[in-house]
Amino acid sequence: VVQLVESGGGSVQAGGSVQLTCVASGYTTDSVAVGWIRQAPGKEREEGEVVASIFIGHDSRWVKDSEQDRFTISQDKAKKTVYLQMNNLKPENTAKYYCEAVVGERWTVRAAIEYDYWGQGTKVTVSS
Repeated sequence: VVQLVESGGGSVQAGGSVQLTCVASGYTTDSVAVGWIRQAPGKEREEGEVVASIFIGHDSRWVKDSEQDRFTISQDKAKKTVYLQMNNLKPENTAKYYCEAVVGERWTVRAAIEYDYWGQGTKVTVSS
């Protein structure tokens, strides 16, 4: 059973930065994709979109086109920890962010429906 714990959310003014952290446990294989899903205010988790993903085994990384200049996904493989660095935040980035994982993959996973395991989420609020 894979468990995921997110942290790092909070309130920040537009233009600020936040680093989200996801600590994973419960798997031994490197064939794991981990992603970050954004749930906007007023939306259900199922309506969220993947903003970044990383394939653990080969450290392959993907960031949504609209966020590539501001967001960076990375990992500390030994610690089973994945990070999402978000810079130059905008009010539209306000959301609850979930860490998610799927086991048995060989590349980044960019569709929310593909993920099997979810964390509890961490909220990011960006004020104008």
